[in-house]
Amino acid sequence: MEWLRDSMSRIDSLRGGMAGIAIARSGAVAAPILVGTSGWIYPHWKGLFYPPKLPSKRWLSYLAGRLPSVEVNGTFYSLTRPAACQAWRESVPPGFVFALKGSRYVTHMLKLANFRAPLANFFASGVLRLGATLGPVLWQLPPQLPFRPDRADAFFAALPRTVAEAERWARRHDSRTTGRAALTAPDGRDTPLLHAVEIRHESWLSDEALRLLERRSIALVAADTASRHPLSLVRTSRELAYVRLHGARRLYEGRYTEDELEEWAGRCRTWAREGALVVVYFDNDRDAAAPKDAIRLWEIVNGRQASAEPVLEPEPARPPREVPGHFGAGGLRRPRSQGERAS
Repeated sequence: MEWLRDSMSRIDSLRGGMAGIAIARSGAVAAPILVGTSGWIYPHWKGLFYPPKLPSKRWLSYLAGRLPSVEVNGTFYSLTRPAACQAWRESVPPGFVFALKGSRYVTHMLKLANFRAPLANFFASGVLRLGATLGPVLWQLPPQLPFRPDRADAFFAALPRTVAEAERWARRHDSRTTGRAALTAPDGRDTPLLHAVEIRHESWLSDEALRLLERRSIALVAADTASRHPLSLVRTSRELAYVRLHGARRLYEGRYTEDELEEWAGRCRTWAREGALVVVYFDNDRDAAAPKDAIRLWEIVNGRQASAEPVLEPEPARPPREVPGHFGAGGLRRPRSQGERAS
């Protein structure tokens, strides 16, 4: 796994406030822990995380200097382009890892049926340009989608398990990506592609569903959604443990306390000792809580001192925020530009 080798080589060279792949030092840990944010294109982070005068084209580089990974959400809303993916890769150091959010056209509109052409278009859209920096792929399911064994099994069985297999899928694209497709990766063709599923219907926690996920080695996401959707810590993949932290008390806002981060760090260390790649992405974007919590969690799993004042008590509830202009219509939903944004 090329990105894993590159990431491991970064560990001992990282100094000061620089982040990197977090290897928990307590006990024999065979796999890394990656910590990051769910997206990076947040104008309201200026002055709270990004320096006020930092141009937006440098936001990804700034984040990548402090955290080892990011979850790309723009790929959920629409097909990306090769030039965008190339620019992302050129903005990050060796060893950085991009997790991708799979197309909502497949998950929310087609509901995992008739997925072959859309799946091919997803992999042809440009994501192969990420090459050796390409990490896990997240498939988020809508609350209205119950577990249907035949449909779920057909979809998960078809997912590519290496970058080379993703190239073969990309070659099956249709006219939607004709003239703008990227069908080969520049490197990392032997890189395994790991997959995770974030469920929002309780039927996916049935014994039958969990057995299917385990058989297909699809990681069940541990998603903290302030009790809005089901949360399960069941492991269904030996290779991958995937965590999404949307907010402990309120969706998309509020800092995690030091005790809560310590608890998640303990889980991550356990899963890493079991041999799984562990990825954690924070989605509590209000007031730039996500990058602040991500940096603190990375420090904890590395046994480092806090670089900023830790949060010891839950923050009081705040009035609902006005919808930022870049969120567009639809309430407090996420921006839909490249690199961003879904719940």
